[in-house]
Amino acid sequence: MKAVVATKYGSPDVLRVTEVAKPTPKNNEVLIRIAATTVGPSDSAFRRGKPFVVRFFSGLTKPNSILGDVLAGEVEAVGSDVTRFGEGDRVFGTAAPDSGAHAEYICLPEDGALAVMPSNMSDSEAAAVCDGALTAMGFLRDTADIQRGQSILINGASGSIGTFAVQLANHFGAEITGVCSTKNVDLVKSLGADTVIDYTQTNFTTLGKEYDIIFDTVGKSSYSRCEDSLKRGGIYMTTVPSPAILFQMGWTKLSGSKRAVFTATGLKSPEEKVAHLQSLRKLIEAEEIHSVIDRRYSLDEIADAHRYVDTGHKTGNVVITLS
Repeated sequence: MKAVVATKYGSPDVLRVTEVAKPTPKNNEVLIRIAATTVGPSDSAFRRGKPFVVRFFSGLTKPNSILGDVLAGEVEAVGSDVTRFGEGDRVFGTAAPDSGAHAEYICLPEDGALAVMPSNMSDSEAAAVCDGALTAMGFLRDTADIQRGQSILINGASGSIGTFAVQLANHFGAEITGVCSTKNVDLVKSLGADTVIDYTQTNFTTLGKEYDIIFDTVGKSSYSRCEDSLKRGGIYMTTVPSPAILFQMGWTKLSGSKRAVFTATGLKSPEEKVAHLQSLRKLIEAEEIHSVIDRRYSLDEIADAHRYVDTGHKTGNVVITLS
């Protein structure tokens, strides 16, 4: 089967599409023929090996496995002990904190982060959910415990996580301010933001407004810059780990009324991820949330997909299609 591998960390040029052995499911596993996966900032981080913390999962000196973690596809075969899924089931999920989804096939345990796909979604749209929506749900519902009537500012509101965060915050009944570039203002409004700030024209931290939650989905701001924009008891969340945010998490937990938080949503238990996938499926089938897809690439074009993501200017999700 075809799969994306890298023998060293670096630019998109280190990526190679090569032939590897097709996996065989163990007794408790399902074999999935992958129809779609995604490339996002986290994939770029694992390709580069930066920040260094990612190397504790991907290999200290070089990547140690097939890249990619989110997927949508069809169950082709099941192990003898599998009862949750059957051949022909359309499924979506994630292998995180492991990888292996940038390939034609993958084996996952039946009790892994895997669920039946929404009936009204394509494979590409479902794969996008497992990237942006699964992360957004973990931050908003688990970390922030977002409540109806709270105010939230979403920095990077037009990205893969941000587009879903706006829709989910709208579902939870929050008052939403989205931050994005000029070309995406109308999109973010259409997703449910009450107010949209064009960061090329205005720095939201200078407006004197305060929020219950600031969700930095792209890691372009910091707790210190956002602290004055938080209400008493407010929370600043970022998706990007750094020594600064880890230090701030410690001292804000011990002192003051405002908190800084980083959450490694990929390390949540399979049970938690499955619960989120099932909740997201209900919202999708009720047409409350949907995927925003910027570009689609084939597996052979994986390096080009990484180059585009590395520009930092994608809107929504970049999808790799295999079917």
